[in-house]
Amino acid sequence: MPRVLLVGGGYVGLYTALGLQRALGAGEAEVTVVSPDPYMTYQPFLPEAAAGNISPRHVVVPLRAVLDRCTVVVGEVTAVEHGKRTVTMKTAASAEDGSGTFEREYDELVLAPGSVARTLPVPGLAGHGLGFRTVEEAIGLRNHVIEQLDIASSTRDPAVRDAALTFVFVGGGFAGVEAIAVLEDMARYTTRYYHNITADDLRWVLVEAAGRILPEVDEEMAHYAVRELRGRGIDVRLETRLDSCEDRVAHLSDGTRLPTRTLVWTAGVRPHPVLDATDLPRDARGRLACTPFLSVAGTEHAWAAGDAAAVPDLTAAEPGATCSPGAQHAVRQAGVLAANIVASLRGEPLQAYRHTYAGSFASLGLHKGVAHVRGRRLTGYPAWLLHRAYHLSRVPTVNRKARVLAEWTLSGLFKREIVSLGSLEHPRAEFETAAGGGEPPDGPARTGDG
Repeated sequence: MPRVLLVGGGYVGLYTALGLQRALGAGEAEVTVVSPDPYMTYQPFLPEAAAGNISPRHVVVPLRAVLDRCTVVVGEVTAVEHGKRTVTMKTAASAEDGSGTFEREYDELVLAPGSVARTLPVPGLAGHGLGFRTVEEAIGLRNHVIEQLDIASSTRDPAVRDAALTFVFVGGGFAGVEAIAVLEDMARYTTRYYHNITADDLRWVLVEAAGRILPEVDEEMAHYAVRELRGRGIDVRLETRLDSCEDRVAHLSDGTRLPTRTLVWTAGVRPHPVLDATDLPRDARGRLACTPFLSVAGTEHAWAAGDAAAVPDLTAAEPGATCSPGAQHAVRQAGVLAANIVASLRGEPLQAYRHTYAGSFASLGLHKGVAHVRGRRLTGYPAWLLHRAYHLSRVPTVNRKARVLAEWTLSGLFKREIVSLGSLEHPRAEFETAAGGGEPPDGPARTGDG
């Protein structure tokens, strides 16, 4: 029986596995998905989760629940030797049982590890920067922002207060713009519950090295987004870089010095590092070189799609263009990829991937957004509503769609939840204090009687 191995449990991994288990007959192939997490994160909903509009558990899709005819392995592939049809991998149990890495053979390989944050050697970034690519980071950032309001409300030190109320975001793409927009919206609402903090006390700064934000939309929409953000008091710095953030002070290339306790890095992505440990061909940007059929160029029995793949864009006017990264292409590529793998196993003709980009959407907070869809430009409430409707249609499973829609409905009827659960990041702190007689690493333990 042919063994199909999918590396990655993101958009491409999940949707390709779904397509395979629907199309393959019993005993036709064995499908295994290797993913570092037992769930797929629907990243467009991370800002919604950070704002408290969606519960974190509804932003993720458990792989085992939907891939009931596939084998799901929680682990990480560290190297690929396609010439031998083997991958080197480690599982969640490797550290516990001392097994270390081991090899696994396959007949058909699907490489879809996605991308990771593209960082630069900025002094202090590793120690003080926060990311915004996982559900854990999104919820952690929400808790962090509310905790900064608690710090500012209770301190008597003006310097500590100013640093706590200054929020710096680096990167003006979708992730950075949506993150700062929804969190500013949430924090401004939250200030009404503090007796000594107003929305005007908060300072929000968006730093972008290019001359514009939101490269995924046209310039008119990007200019509108800048006007909208600046109209809300967000300081948008274009053609500006972060030079250093040591000692919790953001030094910008224009000479600005910003003491801050919050620095969020969303300045781009790069292909997953596992591609460096493969013997497969790649392009100049480090992505897997692919054919329009989503097979790896010049290689048999190897397939790729998503952020880690350079897939030719057959609808582009310029020669040599490749599909842009993002969920819109990844989900559609996965459907074609699953069909082509099945066709390859059955000796049938393959189909080329071809998709005209439908448009782009960006949320700028509750009831605010920008959209560019099939040549039409929308702003404000219509764009925000279209953004929600599109992503609701794209999130996997009817179960998730219903839960997300129910939460949106309830959030429209009741007030926002503004509680911070920062202690979730250190769930054993209070017990360790009680058992050891000391003080938890993040301050005095909270008592159970409130």
